[in-house]
Amino acid sequence: MPVTDDAALRELLDADTIAVVGCSTTPGKAAHDVPAYLQRQGYRVIPVNPFADEVLGEPAYGSLADVEESVDLVDVFRPSEEVPEILDAVRERHASRGDAGDVWLQLGIAHDEVTAAAESDGLRVVQDRCIKVEHRRLLG
Repeated sequence: MPVTDDAALRELLDADTIAVVGCSTTPGKAAHDVPAYLQRQGYRVIPVNPFADEVLGEPAYGSLADVEESVDLVDVFRPSEEVPEILDAVRERHASRGDAGDVWLQLGIAHDEVTAAAESDGLRVVQDRCIKVEHRRLLG
């Protein structure tokens, strides 16, 4: 089952470094404004966007596999049909590096079958929730 209870959500929000898959260079888009909010709250945001060199003053990476730093949480702003590929990359990273064990699928993004498989491999996954909304509600 995906993470839904407040205590577990708070644990995920205790992250230091968040890789944002689909981080946008366009102000006004949720995929830009939510990571900007996270930066203002003190999180280290690592943008993953193959079409950008830099986002929010941070170097952007072409893929999650390219990120050299340790990652606590992977926040996803990509369509639901891309979730299987993204969770495969997270599982691979988690298995090889021991980081990125938590995944947050933003509002409107979900994939029950793949999420269940990822959770059976030890990942914690939030589906269809905005991390900014939950952060304000729980840690405001």
